[in-house]
Amino acid sequence: MRTDTLLATTGRGLAKKAGVVNPPVYHASTVLFPSLADMRIAQQDTAKNFVYGRNGTPSTFALEEALAAIEGGDRAIACPSGMSAIAIALMAVVQAGDHLLVVDTVYDPARIFLTHTLQRFGVAVTYYPPSMGADIATLIRPETKAILCESPGSHSFEVQDIPAIAAAAHAKGVIVMLDNTWATPLYFRPFDHGVDVSLQAATKYIVGHSDCEMGAIICTDAVFPAIKSQAMRLGTCVGPDDAYLTLRGLRTLSARMPRHQETGLQLARWLQQQPEVAAVLHPALPGSPGHTLWKRDFRGTSGLFGAVFHPGISEAAIAALVDHRRYFGIGFSWGGFESLMLPTNPRKVHPLTPWPYDGPSIRLHAGLEDPRDLIADLEDGFSLLRTVMADAGTAA
Repeated sequence: MRTDTLLATTGRGLAKKAGVVNPPVYHASTVLFPSLADMRIAQQDTAKNFVYGRNGTPSTFALEEALAAIEGGDRAIACPSGMSAIAIALMAVVQAGDHLLVVDTVYDPARIFLTHTLQRFGVAVTYYPPSMGADIATLIRPETKAILCESPGSHSFEVQDIPAIAAAAHAKGVIVMLDNTWATPLYFRPFDHGVDVSLQAATKYIVGHSDCEMGAIICTDAVFPAIKSQAMRLGTCVGPDDAYLTLRGLRTLSARMPRHQETGLQLARWLQQQPEVAAVLHPALPGSPGHTLWKRDFRGTSGLFGAVFHPGISEAAIAALVDHRRYFGIGFSWGGFESLMLPTNPRKVHPLTPWPYDGPSIRLHAGLEDPRDLIADLEDGFSLLRTVMADAGTAA
């Protein structure tokens, strides 16, 4: 089944039985059984059977079925946020005395969780640069249980050599986890490249409308029981309305992502022409760091990328560019239909990886607006940036 058809059809079994298009929303905690025998049969697989609301409802199961199918994994677990998905997956595979390898460009809240929770409980963590591929084998210890990757990094946009990392890890019995939020399952197929656990902040492109928090763990059958059990022990569950919104967003993913891709590339190319811009950090652009790996492994690009300015561009000038845009909002997250722009500081979020730029940087998310309007908005912002710089020069 081709991807577009899969997006439109998977996770709809209950809907078809009811004669409706979309699976119903099940608000439920207690589930009643006709007999003890029926209850005991259902309890044999609580990840599939409707036993109790916390274990999952038909709304949750429909979403998980669809997520696993689209990502290419065997099973999926819906989580309340992307961060909860990362935390649950990591906690499922380590215990005191174990060791994790984590890319230095990892999502910053994940680094905070590692420092303040896992390391406090006796799990050792080594951060490695995103440039490492097969040579990551030199960092694997006997007690190493998993390698956490993020490709590209969501602030600095380095692309990792996931197949090489997976080969090195599997040779030593180590699990590979990947935050695949940037590319979505449409543009990077993690399980085709050796990943064991794919993590999605479904809040972003999968939900697509900036109105719902959702995370997802998609994994192989081999690691599913441990991760599902950990989720249950932590009392993790998602609301049925959020499951419905996520499944609804998933249906249009293949219609939205090409627009994010094309608009993002137009904005990136426009920014390359601005004299204040030293570099545009976009893996799909020739010459960008990681472009060769992106071209080899990815099927497309999302709308999230960065830009670095030449030294000397002041904080006030960056604020003039970012503030009061007509179409670019200022806010965290990304992946929704609206465009966003935000100053960044990659030195802060991955302190061990050298940052080759001295000027300030911004991150942009290309939404679904007309790219001509977005470029006009950027032109207005750059005009204000230049005015601030000129005024500062005159005053000096």
